Amino acid sequence: MSPMKNSAFSQKIYSFLLDTYRWYLQTPERSLNQAYDAALKIKEIEDKHFNGNKIDIDSAMYSNSVMDYFESDLKKLLKTVRMRLTELKASRWFLNEENQKAAAKAGIEFLSPSLVLEKLNFIDQVISKYKILSDQTSSKALVVQPPNIAVNPVIPDEKSLLVNNPTLPPKIPTQDWETKARPKGKVDTTGVLPRSILSTITRLQVELDPNSEQEVIQSFRQAQRRTIISIRFILLLIIVPLLTHQIAKAFVVGPLMEQFRDTEQMQVFLNSEMEEEALEELQRFEEKLHFENFIKNAPPLLPEQIEVEMKKRAVELAEEFRHESSNAIKNVFADIFSVGAFIWLLLVSKSSIAVIKDFFDRIVYGLSDSAKAFIIILFTDIFVGFHSPHGWEVLLEGVSRHWGLPANRDFIFLFIATFPVILDTIFKYWIFRYLNRISPSAVATYRNMNE
Repeated sequence: MSPMKNSAFSQKIYSFLLDTYRWYLQTPERSLNQAYDAALKIKEIEDKHFNGNKIDIDSAMYSNSVMDYFESDLKKLLKTVRMRLTELKASRWFLNEENQKAAAKAGIEFLSPSLVLEKLNFIDQVISKYKILSDQTSSKALVVQPPNIAVNPVIPDEKSLLVNNPTLPPKIPTQDWETKARPKGKVDTTGVLPRSILSTITRLQVELDPNSEQEVIQSFRQAQRRTIISIRFILLLIIVPLLTHQIAKAFVVGPLMEQFRDTEQMQVFLNSEMEEEALEELQRFEEKLHFENFIKNAPPLLPEQIEVEMKKRAVELAEEFRHESSNAIKNVFADIFSVGAFIWLLLVSKSSIAVIKDFFDRIVYGLSDSAKAFIIILFTDIFVGFHSPHGWEVLLEGVSRHWGLPANRDFIFLFIATFPVILDTIFKYWIFRYLNRISPSAVATYRNMNE
C-alpha cells in the first residue's frame, strides 16, 4: 500500500472514530429530545381527541377499534419515553468533566440546565398519569380493579386483577369467601345483622343509584372487549405458529436445503423403519403383479418383465422416501421457527395474557359444580385414564415420523409408564390444594361422579 493510500485510509478511520465519539457525547441530549418528542405526541393526542384529559375509555366515547388504536400508540410512546429516560440516566452517569471539555473543544453545544429541567418537568407531568400502565396491564378498559360496589365479592388473584361485571358475577362459594375474608390469627366475630341482610341492603342501594345504569353499561362494554381480545389472541396463538411453520418451510428452510444439498445424493432413508416400509411396499407390489396376472388368465410373466416393473416401482419408492426424508428435516427447522414465533407472541402480548387469564377465570367461575367435575373427569380420562396409553403411543409415533426419527419402542413404553403417572399426581395435587379451597362442592361432585 502506497503512503498516500495509507494516509487516506488513516484519515477515514480517524473521521469515523471522531464521529462516533461525537455521537457518544450527544447521547444525553439526543435521548432527552426523543423522550420529549414522545411526550409531546401523547399530549397532542390528549388535547385533540380527549379534551386534554387522560387517554382512557372514560374520557371519550369511542368505539372499541378506535380505543385499541389509541392504546396501542400510547403504549409505544410510553415505552419510548421510559427507554430514552433510562438511556439519559445511564449516559449522564458515564460522562464526566473531561468528556464535557472534549465536547466543548469539538464544538458540541449542550442544552442549558434550565431548558433540560423544563423538558424533564413536562415529561413527568405527561407520563405521571400513566404510572399504572405497565407491560402486564393494558388500561382500565381491559383489566381494572373492581369498584367499591360489591354485590358478590371477588377475590383477586395475586398475579392478575379481575374485571367487575355486575351482570355476570363470578360464582364463588360463600364458605370459601368467608374463610378467605377472615384475618389469620383472629377469632371469627359475628355481626349485629346477618350478612345476607347487609348484602340485600347493598344491592338495593346499587339499584336505586342513578349512576348504576352507566356502570352496568360500562361493565358490559369491558366484558365485550375482553371477550373479543381473548378470542383474537387465542386465534393468533394458533394461526401464527402454523403460518410461520409453512412460510419458513416453503421460503426459508426449503430453498436453503435445495441450495446446499444435492438432490441426487440426498439420503433416501433417514432410519431403518423407512427402509423396512419401502421393502414391504416393494414386496407387496411384486405380489400384486402376480395376483393381477393370475386373475387375467394371462401367460406367466417373464423374469425380465417382472424385473423391469420392480425397478420402476423401486425408483418411485426411492423418490417418495427421499422427499419424505427431506420433508422431515425441513419440519425440524420449521418447528424451531414456529416455537420462536409462539414465544415471541407471548413475550409481546403480556397485556393480552392478563386479559385472557381473567377471561378463563370468569368462564370457570361461571360453570356449575357438575360441569366442573365433568371437565375434570374428561381431561383426566383422556390424558391419564385407562385407555390413554394408546393415545400417547399414537402421538409419540406421529411426532417421531414428523421429525424423521425412528420410533423407539423402549422409549415410548418408558414414557407411557412414567409421564401419565406424573400427570395424574399433578392433577390430584391441584384438586386437593387448589380446587378443594376454591370450590369444595365441585370436588364433592367430582368424587361422586368418579365413583
